Amino acid sequence: ETISFEDAMKLFAAQGTMGQYEEKDVSVGVGRFGPYVKWGDDFVSVPRGTDLSTVDLEKAIHYIKEKQKADAPVGTYDGKPITKGTGRFGPFIKWDGMFINVPKRYNFAELSQKEMDELIDAKIKKEANRYIHRWPEENISVENDRWAPIIKFGKKKIRLPKKADDTRYTPEEAAEFT
Repeated sequence: ETISFEDAMKLFAAQGTMGQYEEKDVSVGVGRFGPYVKWGDDFVSVPRGTDLSTVDLEKAIHYIKEKQKADAPVGTYDGKPITKGTGRFGPFIKWDGMFINVPKRYNFAELSQKEMDELIDAKIKKEANRYIHRWPEENISVENDRWAPIIKFGKKKIRLPKKADDTRYTPEEAAEFT
């Protein structure tokens, strides 16, 4: 995509602090993923194609309020809030720091509390079966992967060969693979 000099200058002129909302500075800018409103430390996406020179404080506050409404909890599970969102891989719910994909068979716009509970229960069960053994102090874990167990050391993943005598690996043996 090309941009004229005049359009580029408009974008630079549009950036900067516009005022405050709820005691946080409000500004607009253009980032890697398109135009945004910066509110304190939060970034709120502005619809693509929006001319930033037309975004005033009132419009920016409107975008902030829309984002707050979208991020508001839609339910609770175990006393912790559940929020909905749409990300790179489609619709999801977020609970207790866990992102749970919502399959297409569910109507994402009208998820019931019962359906959200089912999805969270399934994710908790799946996560419980994920770890074979963990050594958090060493940042090493043995996990069930899709096809075979793996050793995970930080962000490194190493396929785990089967021991001839079928004994368990010690933390020292696991560390040797990394």
